[in-house]
Amino acid sequence: MSNLDRAPVPSVCGGRGFVVAEPVRELLSPRHVQLGESTEVRRLLPNLGRRMIGAWAFVDHYGPDDIADEPGMQVPPHPHIGLQTVSWLHQGEVLHRDSTGSLQTIRPRELGLMTSGRAISHSEESPRPHARYLHGAQLWVALPDSHRHTDPRFEHHPDLPTVTAPGLRATVILGSLDGATSPGTTFTPIVGADLTLAQGTDLRLPLEPDFEYGVLAMSGEVRVDGVPVLPGSMLYLGCGRLELPLRAESDASIMLLGGEPFEEELIMWWNFIARSQDEIVQAREDWEKGARFGEVTGYDGAPLSAPEMPPTPLKPRGRAR
Repeated sequence: MSNLDRAPVPSVCGGRGFVVAEPVRELLSPRHVQLGESTEVRRLLPNLGRRMIGAWAFVDHYGPDDIADEPGMQVPPHPHIGLQTVSWLHQGEVLHRDSTGSLQTIRPRELGLMTSGRAISHSEESPRPHARYLHGAQLWVALPDSHRHTDPRFEHHPDLPTVTAPGLRATVILGSLDGATSPGTTFTPIVGADLTLAQGTDLRLPLEPDFEYGVLAMSGEVRVDGVPVLPGSMLYLGCGRLELPLRAESDASIMLLGGEPFEEELIMWWNFIARSQDEIVQAREDWEKGARFGEVTGYDGAPLSAPEMPPTPLKPRGRAR
């Protein structure tokens, strides 16, 4: 998914200086962003005070939206460098196309994982015809310096491992949780999981104490370590936890995101993650010239043009303001 903001704010991310090395309960409120004509997203990362959770650098939550009489998601071809995109649905379908030749319909609780590496372009759209409701999350994972120039590729994993307990079904999207490991390719120690909780479920989820974590509420009413987290909001949890208390006040679904704090300092602007302004400028110029990013075939429409660069220099600094 693209950042369609025509005046994107540069985000300086990464570095361990702002990692909270102990358990906290920091509730993050979303920023509402229009994505095309009929889709509004709630942007949780980057946030005013929190830029990353592990290698997770971008989190949008959208829906449930009634798109029966709407075109639904329509994101024209656009470029990426230095990251992975994770497409995760609870309702609806998304048709993915990219410059490696991939063409794939992603359905609920199937993993669509695109590694941009040195350069890729892709589009995302609701198929025609499409389901009435669209509900999901789009996430980016920052690539470490040792892998950010890798070859671009796309993975589709329709069958993912699960962890179950009374009242809980957890689907492991990336990384490992309680002994279950996703087939999705990762480049840093990370975890992403979708947790479905039945009303009244009260449990403690095992965690890695060296990871920092956040929980995105997708639906229902849930208390995370005693804090009510409403759909479309995120609770940052810091590090140093061996387990996480969860209680479902209704049938609910949340996403657990975590990983080792990302040590490198980054710049994120528009749809690029890089290490310097020069890299961002070059990527923008290459996209506008039609170089480096390949071509997305089959999309009915023109590719996105890049916004103008901001007037002030882009410098990597840290993970929080």
